[in-house]
Amino acid sequence: MASNLHVTPSVKGISTNKSYVFPLTVLTTLFFMWGFITVLNDILIPHLKKVFVLNYSESMLIQFCFFGAYFIVSIPASYVVKRIGYKVSVIIGLVVMGLSCALFYPAAQAHSFGFFLGSLFLLSSGITLLQVAANPYIAILGPPEKASTRLNLAQAFNSLGTTLAPLIGSYTILSGLRGEDVSIKSVQTPYLALAALLLIMASVILFIKLPDVDETEENTLDGELHLPRSIWQYPHLVLGAIAIFVYVGAEVAIGSLMVNYLGLPEIKG
Repeated sequence: MASNLHVTPSVKGISTNKSYVFPLTVLTTLFFMWGFITVLNDILIPHLKKVFVLNYSESMLIQFCFFGAYFIVSIPASYVVKRIGYKVSVIIGLVVMGLSCALFYPAAQAHSFGFFLGSLFLLSSGITLLQVAANPYIAILGPPEKASTRLNLAQAFNSLGTTLAPLIGSYTILSGLRGEDVSIKSVQTPYLALAALLLIMASVILFIKLPDVDETEENTLDGELHLPRSIWQYPHLVLGAIAIFVYVGAEVAIGSLMVNYLGLPEIKG
């Protein structure tokens, strides 16, 4: 017997036919920013590897700490979003990211690799909260049948950020990598600029009006109210999560080591 499951999150006071161009534009900039910052790690790795004289295992702790935050913080972040709402969660995520980028300045002053790792974990924690809030928020704002289209468009700007980050990072951070005297302080100005930009974005979102989303969901199965089933009862979801885990591991590993690989004398020098 076929069953009908209806999940209808509601948006307070607005129709699904209303245009959400402005709030979607604001949220899309967030996708760009976290894509930009995430891929900037690929520039940070060869720089810190040379400054701190790290081997490859030690230098990959940068990505281990960064993406470890996704695993540790994502579930607590979902409870935060449920309790304080999407807009406030986005603002807090941006503030945490901004303060984390600002911590790169004292980390460079202290010449401490551990300080950098802690700052990166905190930075990724802010990004995780931002993702947990922004992804479903974009899916809800507008007609349900076009949710995947809105998410794909936002992810396109995320990809734009990942494209521009290596170009900008190579000029601002890796400019002196060929020389013998590589300064750790070259990371200070770019990350301070990012900190200022993120805090400005948080301030802008604080003062603009975004639609309020009602967290109440009506789950009906064959006309009767039912509680949601456990995610472990959906094999395609579990297998999809495993596939994403493997794919992201390969993607991040390749991107993280690409600069060092191309820099080998027998490759590109």
